[in-house]
Amino acid sequence: MYDPTSSPERLPAGALRVRTSEPADFEAMAEIMNMPGGRFGTLSTGYRTPESLRAWFDGRSQGSIVICAEYESRVVGHASLLVGQPRRSHCAGLGICVHDAFQGRGVGSALMGALVEYADGSLGLRRLELEVFADNAPAIALYRKFGFVEEGRARGGSIRNGALADTLYMARYADAPPFAEPSSS
Repeated sequence: MYDPTSSPERLPAGALRVRTSEPADFEAMAEIMNMPGGRFGTLSTGYRTPESLRAWFDGRSQGSIVICAEYESRVVGHASLLVGQPRRSHCAGLGICVHDAFQGRGVGSALMGALVEYADGSLGLRRLELEVFADNAPAIALYRKFGFVEEGRARGGSIRNGALADTLYMARYADAPPFAEPSSS
C-alpha cells in the first residue's frame, strides 16, 4: 500500500524543467495518475488512459493550461489550471499529480509556482480554487505555501478506498493586476 509518510531527498536546484504538456505526454500522465499515490492522494478517479486524457485535454476552456515537470527527460508530475466560464472567468480550478517516487522532492512546488505565475502574470486571475483530502497534510502545506486558505470542509465529500473521506475547499485570492505605467517617450 502507498505510504504518504516517506520523506525522500529534494531534487537538486535547476534539475526540474516545467513546460507545457503535449499529446506525447499523455501516456506518462496516465501512468502517474494510476499510481497508488495518485489514486490515494488526489480526488481523481485514477485508472486513466492516454485516450481519456486526450479527450479531457481537447475539451479544456480558453486560457486553461496543462503543464508537466520533467526530471532527466522523464515526466514526473503534471498540473492543470482550468479557467472558468463567463461569470467565473476571473477564477480557475487547479489539479496536480506527482509521480510516487518524486513526491516531497520539490516537483509540486515547481508546478504550483508555474501555475500561479501563469494565473497572475498572463491571465490576471483573481481566484484559484481546489479540493484536497482533509488528511493530505503535505498537499495542504504546499497549497498554503502558495497563499491558499481553507474555505470549507465537506464531511464525507469523497470516497477513497471504499470509505467516505472529508475534503477541504481551498482558494487563493489575488488583487487585480496593476495598470502599467505609461512609458515616457
